[in-house]
Amino acid sequence: MKVPKRLQPLLDDGFIDEVICQLMSGKEAQIFIVRCGDEIRCAKVFKEANQRSFKQAVQYQEGRSARNSRKNRAMSKKTKYGQKEQEAAWLNAEIDALRRLAAAGVRVPEPFTFVDGVLIMELVADAEGNAAPRFGDVTLTAEEARTYHAQVINEVVRMLCAGLVHGDLSPFNVLLDNNGPVIIDLPQAVNAAGNNSASSMLERDVDNMRRYFGRFAPELLDTDYGKEIWSLYEAGNLYPETELTGIFEQDTTITELGELMAIIDDAKREEAARLERERESEG
Repeated sequence: MKVPKRLQPLLDDGFIDEVICQLMSGKEAQIFIVRCGDEIRCAKVFKEANQRSFKQAVQYQEGRSARNSRKNRAMSKKTKYGQKEQEAAWLNAEIDALRRLAAAGVRVPEPFTFVDGVLIMELVADAEGNAAPRFGDVTLTAEEARTYHAQVINEVVRMLCAGLVHGDLSPFNVLLDNNGPVIIDLPQAVNAAGNNSASSMLERDVDNMRRYFGRFAPELLDTDYGKEIWSLYEAGNLYPETELTGIFEQDTTITELGELMAIIDDAKREEAARLERERESEG
């Protein structure tokens, strides 16, 4: 096939030896299958910022910072230099997340190198050596759905224990190889401790997977792993080996206290109004 313009420099510099074919094109990037020596890998070519449909929303950027204080100031002020650095940080986020998660035992593709907006990484393959399918493209039995759902939830827990939330988890960015689910697409991954939206993102990720696997095993629709996982994390009681129940009992203490205070405030207002009426009648 004709070598894409963005891949030609990597071919010239020996990072890859052959571009075999395009695998897919998504909202963030184009994926190509390439040969590096004797290894078949994939090259993720990130699209230019103005061509990507996934926006770098503020909620995803929160909690990210550059090591250089000058860069941080420029990014916060959104200067031209700052925007350039913010784009670089966004592009580097995926390989940083992949390395961090792989070290934590999360099943993600092995990253090899990142050059000029192109990420070279492991090609996740099936038993025949072909690119592994996305969960969104497969049909499962109820038993398979229950097994894979449990494995995905375990990966979500491991990610959170490593300090990250995927932020855009869906059946289309989890691959299925011979050993189960593999998490992909992580440029928007957020810092769990430094992002105020991390809890809602985690619950959304888990709910997306619950709805997908629940199509094949309906009993999964009644689970609430997202809130359970985050509650354990906040309490400092979440570990990769933590046994989950899928059940979450909402703590109503604060709600009940709030309702009580509202009743007291209403009573105070009613009493104040009564006293005011008495003063007016006496006058």
